[in-house]
Amino acid sequence: MVEVKKKDGESFESLLRRFNRKIQQSGVLVRARKTRFFEPVKSKRFVREDARRRADLKEKREELKKSGKLPIKKYGRY
Repeated sequence: MVEVKKKDGESFESLLRRFNRKIQQSGVLVRARKTRFFEPVKSKRFVREDARRRADLKEKREELKKSGKLPIKKYGRY
């Protein structure tokens, strides 16, 4: 827990700056981000299946694009 007390005559901006520096040095933000964006480790089988599925989709998309059945959009994904 990071705690900062206001000194005599200290402005709010300098107090906030000191607080932010303490937070950065303590590593609280790093730990919070790690828990917030945590992704469990996938097994090799699932990683390979995902890669194979993406490759198949890309191949099908390219085939449709070459045959003219897939309209080419200027913006966004297709």
